[in-house]
Amino acid sequence: MASNRGVVYLGPHKVEVQNIDYPKFETPQGKKIEHGVILKIVSTNICGSDQHMVRGRTTAPKGIVLGHEITGEIVEKGKDVEFLDIGDWVTVPFNIACGRCRSCRERNTGVCLNVNDKQPGGAYGYVDMGGWVGGQAEYVLVPYADFNLIKFPDKDRAKEKILDLTMLSDIFPTGFHGAVTAGVGVGSVVYIAGAGPVGLAAAASAQLLGAAVIMVGDYNQDRLAHVKKVGFEPVDLNKSDKLGDLIAQIVGIPEVDAAVDAVGFEASGHGNEPKPAGVLNSLMEVTHVAGSIGIPGLYVVADPGAQDEDSKKGMLKMSFGQGWARSLGFHTGQAPVLRYNRQLMQAILYDKIAIGKIVNATIIKLDDAPQGYKDFDSGVAKKFVLDPNGYLGKAA
Repeated sequence: MASNRGVVYLGPHKVEVQNIDYPKFETPQGKKIEHGVILKIVSTNICGSDQHMVRGRTTAPKGIVLGHEITGEIVEKGKDVEFLDIGDWVTVPFNIACGRCRSCRERNTGVCLNVNDKQPGGAYGYVDMGGWVGGQAEYVLVPYADFNLIKFPDKDRAKEKILDLTMLSDIFPTGFHGAVTAGVGVGSVVYIAGAGPVGLAAAASAQLLGAAVIMVGDYNQDRLAHVKKVGFEPVDLNKSDKLGDLIAQIVGIPEVDAAVDAVGFEASGHGNEPKPAGVLNSLMEVTHVAGSIGIPGLYVVADPGAQDEDSKKGMLKMSFGQGWARSLGFHTGQAPVLRYNRQLMQAILYDKIAIGKIVNATIIKLDDAPQGYKDFDSGVAKKFVLDPNGYLGKAA
């Protein structure tokens, strides 16, 4: 049997590349399956959601293999897999979905009812998401493969675009979901909270959807400089505690048509003090009445690293009355990746968007993952892409 190595969470601020089990055709509970494939990883990315776990801000158990942003080559398949073949290159939605339950049939694959016995929704290598092994590794199992996977139609073209296509597993469709649920359309004035990779993906998505002005706010100067470099309007939150005033300096009025929260529960206020509901409250103030706020930023049901008891239980001090009075719409939850990733794949393949450049995709070796986590945690304006099997070097 082939060997396997992966990135393992060992406790707050500590990850390590270790020998791990080679994937088996079975569920986390040990049930044999024939509808899965084993992938040799082409690329796998470090995500801000992974960083929440590594910071100790979730109830993730020690020993979990990390990684839910996966692109791979099929090297083995179960006998029930009909429409995919060994050798295919595929993008893997981070949502694990059965394709058979009510949620999946309604295209709400982020809350599949059959892949997690604790709550709706499953994902690779993530806390409370069903126990599925993560993909920051050399090999990984993908269940319900015919439903979950999308094959790249031209492998050679895929190799040329791999640093863009690797974003299809999560951050690009997540950012797109945030923009869509915020109601972004032709001519929209948009504000996006957070200049990390998901915020930049949301900005790129707003551009695809026809927005007229796309503003991205953050405190981090390197990230703000990158926002400007890739063609969006940076909003330096250090300059005022009134978001409306900063927006008015750019568009003339202190409001936007649509807003996206790409930060989530680890939001900071001025002076970088924890302020978990700060982003949502500020977005309610600046979003035009009867507008919408897309919320792809992660919020958790338990935050053991929070500084107050309410936040530790996932409860936020949110000005919901203001949102109600302004008739605002809110859309939360995991992005249903399968709803979007074929269209976004085509946009990449036919040069409508260079998402890898926009999020500053940066290749590192699997063994360098621990340093990648440290660098990402420091706020560098990069999206780290791991190359466990040397595919990316060959493609380049």
